[in-house]
Amino acid sequence: MLRIDRKIRIYRIFTLLLVFFMIAQPLPAVQPAAADADSLLNAAPFNRANWGVLITDHSGNSLFERNPDNLFIPASNLKLIVSAAASVLLGDNFTVTTSVFGTGPVENGVLQGDLVVYGRGDPTFSERCYGPDTTAAGACETMWSRTEMLADSIIAAGIRRIEGNLIGDGSYFESVMVHPAWEVYDLNWWYAAPVSALGFNDNSVNITWGPGTAVNAPAAVSFDPALGNFSFDNRARTLPEGERANIDFFRHPGSMSIWAEGGVPIDHGGRTEYFAMPDPNLYFVQALRATLEQRGVGITGSTTSTTDPNRHAYLLNSVPLVDFESKPVTDMVFPILNTSQNLFAETLLKLIGSQFGDHGSWSSGLEVTSRFLIDSIGIDSTAFLRRDGSGLAAGNLITPRAIVGLLRYMYAHPRNGAFMRGLPRAGKRGSLRNRFRGTSLAGRVVAKTGSVSRVAALSGYVEGEDSTPIFFSIIINNHPTSSRAASSRIDEFLVRTVTGMRQEEN
Repeated sequence: MLRIDRKIRIYRIFTLLLVFFMIAQPLPAVQPAAADADSLLNAAPFNRANWGVLITDHSGNSLFERNPDNLFIPASNLKLIVSAAASVLLGDNFTVTTSVFGTGPVENGVLQGDLVVYGRGDPTFSERCYGPDTTAAGACETMWSRTEMLADSIIAAGIRRIEGNLIGDGSYFESVMVHPAWEVYDLNWWYAAPVSALGFNDNSVNITWGPGTAVNAPAAVSFDPALGNFSFDNRARTLPEGERANIDFFRHPGSMSIWAEGGVPIDHGGRTEYFAMPDPNLYFVQALRATLEQRGVGITGSTTSTTDPNRHAYLLNSVPLVDFESKPVTDMVFPILNTSQNLFAETLLKLIGSQFGDHGSWSSGLEVTSRFLIDSIGIDSTAFLRRDGSGLAAGNLITPRAIVGLLRYMYAHPRNGAFMRGLPRAGKRGSLRNRFRGTSLAGRVVAKTGSVSRVAALSGYVEGEDSTPIFFSIIINNHPTSSRAASSRIDEFLVRTVTGMRQEEN
């Protein structure tokens, strides 16, 4: 018994000495940069928002983190996934073929049958610049550039008259063109335009509006292209000088009936918006018909569309009149990352599904790109949940650690050309054009933006002075301010954190 008591006393003395030794040791110092960054994240009005942050060096060592393994709504940061998958799986030079078939013989320049345009997901029949250098030859195209080239190819194939219908066949993709998780009001606008195997002008019509000639007169509204393919009821009026513009446009769901409501003050400078068209496959051949007729090609039949894969299946084994190649994937990825174009992201997702999965569908594209994240990059399957390719749908979730993992993978990948070329650079053309000016990171941030209601995100690279990158993902959910204010706080946080780290190194 005495021996046991002695052991207990010795153990107690040892424990007290150990506690004393631990107390006597100085606590690890809080790094100034981390402490300063924490104070910025905790400052009002963002102190009650949810922050997800991970910043690492080029080796993957964490430099700063807050909730890096929590799931966040990423907004358009989700586009990094489909852009990376397209770059690696399809490759920079992959193209899409739009084929033109005749259902009858061509005799003396007359097609004795229908002209069928079979699309395979080329989104580039649109007006934009497809590279950072807008002065480069072929970098920028008009709304009609590629439609005119296709029409010229049809004429070059010997077609001078079509004794039948002009049909847009979009059956290469699934018949569902509108994502079920997209908001009903959003479906009117370009950022939620239907996703189809054929598309023209981002599957939208340009609406330019402004004041009328006098107060109470109808607002001035015009459309481009003006193909006469929908009805329009102008209920919008011109308001007195100084009032707020509240004009809005609506469409009966799925119809071609559009109307305007609200008003425009007489001193307003006007604006152009982009209204989604419900049947892009039909819209495409309506634009093609107008172009062919301008070139003197007569068409006796109607203009129609289909998504029935059986209707023209027999034609796919025949020789097409025309095979028209798209711009390469590197040009398709550019607007997805540089200006956050939703339709291109969703189209590439379905295209990936058609190439590596079962079908050109959202479900197949999501499955293929999820396997890419898990199998190729090594991202935990529980670190993301995706509904679409652009980040527009409710229910998209991902962790900052998963995004940083993707960024590190792509930075080192030999097939990263399209991905790296598309990312906006601070102060240059794209969604970072006006950000980080006058700061220590001016021109050094290369990253993807993201913004939806109460969500802001920025993920990418900071180019180091020694050419070694810093990788980061910063996401804020449930913030109570404007998107601009949230983005400014993200920028301030990144500048202060990275600058502080550099100062500590020196």
